[in-house]
Amino acid sequence: MTPTDAQIKDWMNKQPQAFRDTPTVRARKIGLWVLLIGLFAWCLYDFNFSPERIWVGLQRLGTVVSFMFPPHLWETWPEWVEVFTALGETVAMAFLGTVLGLIIAFPVSFLGAKNITRIFFLRHTARRGYDIIRAFETLILALIFIRAFGLGPLAGILAIAVSEIGTFGKLFSEALENTSKRPVEGVVASGGSRFQSILYGIMPQVLPVHLSIILYNFESNVRSSTILGIVGAGGIGFMLSDRIAGLFWDQVWTIIFLIIAMVYIVDYLSGLIRTRVIGKWEGAH
Repeated sequence: MTPTDAQIKDWMNKQPQAFRDTPTVRARKIGLWVLLIGLFAWCLYDFNFSPERIWVGLQRLGTVVSFMFPPHLWETWPEWVEVFTALGETVAMAFLGTVLGLIIAFPVSFLGAKNITRIFFLRHTARRGYDIIRAFETLILALIFIRAFGLGPLAGILAIAVSEIGTFGKLFSEALENTSKRPVEGVVASGGSRFQSILYGIMPQVLPVHLSIILYNFESNVRSSTILGIVGAGGIGFMLSDRIAGLFWDQVWTIIFLIIAMVYIVDYLSGLIRTRVIGKWEGAH
């Protein structure tokens, strides 16, 4: 018989000691809190975090922000074309990197799913491969590819593509593993082959999940491609870095505003696609 909340409360009032942590558990909790607080305080000290430094920094930041207003508006069409071309280059970089990573990661993800790949060594190798690739930050990959291929969007595209292979591979394989076995058993029971069981039993379950992952990562890559441009991978980030170096703070603010607008538009369109396409797919199944 399960005790009621009233009974538990009554027992706690009568025997409060029985419901408290033991001295050992309390000592562990106190020790953990002391360790975390001490580590936090040491980091603040080691990084020279002081109220005076924060106050001086905020004053300098206020000076920089004051230089951004009023925002700069370019007066000639060729200047606006340069800005819009950079914005388009940033979106194209994210799109191509996402697609290239997807093309490679989609077939590779089947190797990491235990309900599809029964060979432990092959599956384990694929999963560790995803982890190794994801260990490299996109920015580091961009710096490496810039050194190899030179400045420009190609380095950014390759950096995003390589990073997405690890991310897509891991997420896709996990989605494959979390599918229901009943549709697969139905296909096999009707005489279907192993390939047909995957095609008709598993894929209809994971395609909406895959599409949602792809759209989300594309949104993230649009933001990442802006940062990659700052280190030399082209796009609007490169223009932003150039204006910061030249202390053209009014143009910097305008470019930042355009980046925010670009990200908002991409997120909005991605949300529409996710709602309509995935909604229709789930409704049909």
